[in-house]
Amino acid sequence: MRTFALATLAAGLLASTAANAEIKIGAILSLTGPAASLGIPEKQTIDVLPREIDGEPVSYTIVDDASDPSAAVRAAAKLIEENKVDVVLGPSVTPTSLAILEAMAKGETVFISAAGSAVIASPVEGPKKWAFKLAPQESSMAHYVYGSMQKAGDETVGFIGFNDAFGDSFIGAFKKEAEKRGIEVVSDERFSPRDASVTAQALSTLSANPDAVIIGASGTPGVAPILELRNLGYEGDIYINQGMANPDVLRVGGDAMNGVMLAVSPVLVAEQLPEENPVKPEALKYIAAYEGKYGEGTRNLFGATIWDGFKLVAAAAAEAKQEAEPGTPEFRQALRAALESQKELVGAQGVFNMSPTDHNGTDLRAESLVRIEDGKWVYVPLE
Repeated sequence: MRTFALATLAAGLLASTAANAEIKIGAILSLTGPAASLGIPEKQTIDVLPREIDGEPVSYTIVDDASDPSAAVRAAAKLIEENKVDVVLGPSVTPTSLAILEAMAKGETVFISAAGSAVIASPVEGPKKWAFKLAPQESSMAHYVYGSMQKAGDETVGFIGFNDAFGDSFIGAFKKEAEKRGIEVVSDERFSPRDASVTAQALSTLSANPDAVIIGASGTPGVAPILELRNLGYEGDIYINQGMANPDVLRVGGDAMNGVMLAVSPVLVAEQLPEENPVKPEALKYIAAYEGKYGEGTRNLFGATIWDGFKLVAAAAAEAKQEAEPGTPEFRQALRAALESQKELVGAQGVFNMSPTDHNGTDLRAESLVRIEDGKWVYVPLE
């Protein structure tokens, strides 16, 4: 477990600013291990975030959990007990996010997960009162994916996904939506992110002959079943999910990714969105900041999640500091309450309407349909 401390930018702050007024943001990210293609751009986004919230200095402490749930728990304890953070951004994936629930609740510290599964922050009870999750709900993704499938005349679907909490949550939610739409599920195969081969899963899927295959995996390990399906001659539609929407997936998958589709947050294709899309201006703002530092075409969905997490923290912290000083239990309580009150907050990925019973706050505005064409993300109007 490695720790990366980013110094607070102090220029322009009054000399009289109290040290305990500093807002401390921690981050638990997968900078190494199978989920590194998600965690690295998340850290890179923190590098371009503001160092001030409503006139108060902000510091960031980033811990690498190596894509390991046990390491994530240790990271949570460190940030709460040693660094005394006010809020945590991350973790990067579902298993690590679920792993820290108890630790974050015990420390009465909010965390805003960058992972995708609804189970991280729903239902909002017990330790999940301290958990928020910004990626769109699986039901919103399913709306676009199954809408596209039905438009193409597809009637059956097969799944290949991770054999972990992410795979269970994602595929479980998609199965429920399939039943509502009258789409038959003909296969469900699982694999580990660390598996050397998924040939058996691909062969089993092919034997079921689905009209389309949906991949319930994240990061570059999710490319493996696509490569196997292509090598075995599968000609049906293939859908991935936004957990695979990053440049490394395109690089690893190469030509095999051509024609693959996904429902994904609008930031990925911001310039192609209709002008009336409410997310477009903020998405372009994030892209300008991120690509301004890292180069054209480097935008990243997972980094955008961290960007939106900061936006929510900034809005909530400005309210919470009216009730208590940062660095205190009272401030953390007020911060959670303020997060739950955010309405129509426009981020780079969606419009958020939080409540005490909804710690996600997204709707269909947080998704768009995209096709991969020659290594590029191409916006596809559903209607």
